[in-house]
Amino acid sequence: MRFPSKEIVERVRKQYPAGTRVELVQMDDVQAPPVGTVGTVTAVDDTGSLLMHWDNGSHLNVLYGTDVVREIYD
Repeated sequence: MRFPSKEIVERVRKQYPAGTRVELVQMDDVQAPPVGTVGTVTAVDDTGSLLMHWDNGSHLNVLYGTDVVREIYD
């Protein structure tokens, strides 16, 4: 896997600051929450992945360049 540049990681951090609410659109993982699950971003790591707290109790991260979420506004 190729890691994103520091500039991309900073852009992701600005787009998804801690507390941002997102909905899962796609995640290719057998342990993935169901599509449509809503959660809160807790941080963005150095690979641009979103560290998550899903409303269903899962903490599976959203991988940059692989998984898809959309920001929601409660």
